[in-house]
Amino acid sequence: MVDADFRLKGSVVTVIVIELYRYTADTFVEQLEQQIQRSPQLFDQAPVVISLEKFSVDESLPEFNLLLEQCRACGLLPVAFRDQGSRFLKNVQDTGLSLLPRPASRGKTPPAVKTAPGPDTKQDMAIKTEAKKKPSIRPSKLVTRPVRSGQQIYADGADLIVLAAVNEGAEVLADGNIHIYGPLRGRALAGIRGDDKARIFCQKMDAELISIAGNFLLSDALDEKVRRQPAHAFLQDDTLCVAAL
Repeated sequence: MVDADFRLKGSVVTVIVIELYRYTADTFVEQLEQQIQRSPQLFDQAPVVISLEKFSVDESLPEFNLLLEQCRACGLLPVAFRDQGSRFLKNVQDTGLSLLPRPASRGKTPPAVKTAPGPDTKQDMAIKTEAKKKPSIRPSKLVTRPVRSGQQIYADGADLIVLAAVNEGAEVLADGNIHIYGPLRGRALAGIRGDDKARIFCQKMDAELISIAGNFLLSDALDEKVRRQPAHAFLQDDTLCVAAL
């Protein structure tokens, strides 16, 4: 019997989703750089899916290869496009990347990301975090040790309970809620299959990033009233909120 040279396995991969509404080359680069400057480590060499699902039919088609070059010049790694149908299939094929179908998700389709409060300007794109995995039902996942920098822990189809700190550079993900009975200094992504009822709880809020159903906040957007305090994060009217416990 010949031993197999490889095996196929499912995995969780956190990707950045750029949800494109319209495209003007100069405006796109300017807005993308502004987003990246807020958290350079999050976006450095990050895999990216460019979503065309909400691209306006009234807008002229983007120059797809130029769009990819601009993303790469900003340190991102585009891996695919995504759309509901095949209206951009030929354009995407010419880039050498694949066109992904719209993902199935639990609950309603995740809304566009809400960024930190700023000037009342029109945004040409939204950036979201997303992780894809076949959902399943199982008990809560329990972690009793600190989550170290560079470590990723995922609760598939369940809540995640961490009885220690989540350190800088660490990442915890769950299809349901996340409970952290210690400081949250890294990244926490709850409801990653689109569950907008999920919440994040922690004993000390000092996160690099928090995300619920694709909506995220970076560290610099946290209110000083909740920073380093017991807090919870939740969605309210499609806006990610953080409040003291």
